[in-house]
Amino acid sequence: MPYVYLAQVQNLLQGSEVLWGSQDVSRHESGAFTGDVSASMVAEFGSRLAIVGHSERRSLFGDTDAVIAQKFAKVKQAGLMPVLCVGETLEERESDKTMQVVTRQLDAVIAANGIASLRGAIVAYEPVWAIGTGKTATPAEAESVHERLRRHVMRADAELAKALPILYGGSVKATNAEELFSMPNIDGGLIGGASLVADEFLGIWRAL
Repeated sequence: MPYVYLAQVQNLLQGSEVLWGSQDVSRHESGAFTGDVSASMVAEFGSRLAIVGHSERRSLFGDTDAVIAQKFAKVKQAGLMPVLCVGETLEERESDKTMQVVTRQLDAVIAANGIASLRGAIVAYEPVWAIGTGKTATPAEAESVHERLRRHVMRADAELAKALPILYGGSVKATNAEELFSMPNIDGGLIGGASLVADEFLGIWRAL
């Protein structure tokens, strides 16, 4: 949710079973960082979640793995649930670097915050080449990455890995959601453009 709508969403959803949160947070808790919004500010509006590491933050705004690890820590400190996005570009995929990229992005957070920091967090695999392009990883392609991500976490903490929600984001639609969500390691979706179309979003929700 864009920051400017958090109060309105809180008004509409308070008391319901729906959770809400922000699309990003600052890596700083306080200080002279004009324009930044801290995780604790987001929490003041009843938010329960915050996305960190979205591909657009990485590519357009220069958020490095280290910055994202700092943001992840601030989200946890504010008592919110981080939604950590990882994903590769088309060039990286065609160079067979998918797992190298997504595990590097995940490991940056683990190295900075510890494996236990993933408790109460969500990981979202969003192949950059499939965001807003109409292209979607096949269920088998997405499942392969999800399964290997879970296995990667399992090396450090098997119990945590089994419980870790791993979402898929990348042109999920009502027409492909059921097949994607039927995969054993795809626990749901990080929905972008389709969330702005009520019928489309409801179709995805029904597929869960």
